[in-house]
Amino acid sequence: MDHTFQEHFKYTHRNPYHDKLTEFGDFLLRDEDSELNRGQWNEKVFGREGQLCAEIGSGYGHFMMDYCENNPSVNFVGMDFRFKRTFYLAKKLAAHPTKNFRYLRARGERLKFIFGENEVDHMFYFFPDPWPKKRHHKKRLFQQPFIEAAHHVMKPGATLWIKTDHDGYAEWMQEFMNKPEAQALFECKMHTTNLHEEHPDHFLASFKTKFEKIFVGQGIKIKAFELVSKK
Repeated sequence: MDHTFQEHFKYTHRNPYHDKLTEFGDFLLRDEDSELNRGQWNEKVFGREGQLCAEIGSGYGHFMMDYCENNPSVNFVGMDFRFKRTFYLAKKLAAHPTKNFRYLRARGERLKFIFGENEVDHMFYFFPDPWPKKRHHKKRLFQQPFIEAAHHVMKPGATLWIKTDHDGYAEWMQEFMNKPEAQALFECKMHTTNLHEEHPDHFLASFKTKFEKIFVGQGIKIKAFELVSKK
């Protein structure tokens, strides 16, 4: 198993943006600090009850900011691993009108250590790095350890929402979801290779991220999954 999924994993880096991120300490947690609130996000961090939402790979934050503004009652935890992108999104979040979020400089592989068992209501995984070269496929997040971690932290009946522009990664996900070990954890309630034409009224078609608009404008079909936790 990739060591980033294991408890002993430690973040290491020499990036100057690491220290710059302390400017946003009122809502941003870095590295191991992102794992200090496992099982207590609503109570300890947000100080209120609400649906706990987690986004893996928040990128430039367009979905995160819009969703938080349109759903002020949710408690939203976004995360990304890249330093520079995290810094510039943090600057935007600092000026955001609603503060129902926390932002983590963290890896998606660490879900089981960031959140407690049965803690997350909704999980979003939009336009992840597809690692298209075959020799890099092992770097794709969507594999058995990730699925097991997501299932562990999600509540019974919670939903994992996925969108991708990449045909190869979508096929990879579909092949994986056809396996008995994946089907034992999640029900694939919806899968499409052309979201906006086949399911125009679906939640996942009700918004477009910055890059999604570009992909659609280029005629690229959006692939999507709605996976529901079996517990």
